[in-house]
Amino acid sequence: MDPSQFWIRFFLATLVTWRVCHLLAAEDGPADVVVRLRRWLGASVFGQLIDCFACLSVWVAIPIAFFVAEGALNLVITWLALSGAALLLERMSPEPVVIERMPESSTGDLRQ
Repeated sequence: MDPSQFWIRFFLATLVTWRVCHLLAAEDGPADVVVRLRRWLGASVFGQLIDCFACLSVWVAIPIAFFVAEGALNLVITWLALSGAALLLERMSPEPVVIERMPESSTGDLRQ
């Protein structure tokens, strides 16, 4: 594999690793499928794994590393690099904005 192809694959694999980890660890998913999976797993070992982005990135990156690397040593290095890159992307993203409804005043006038 030529170097440019490796870096394109690595970049794409990094985004895929981050996306899958973020979906599983921090999102509800389409039709709340992921949140129901997290509830079902509960406090089990797998439930704890899915709650930790860093832990999850290690395991999600394993199959994705096969897309990028050739050879056993390159596979291990790529696996750990994908996990680290996904973790860096996660730490660079801002905290989610939470919007809460303001309590209504007793008179209904918000201009107090």
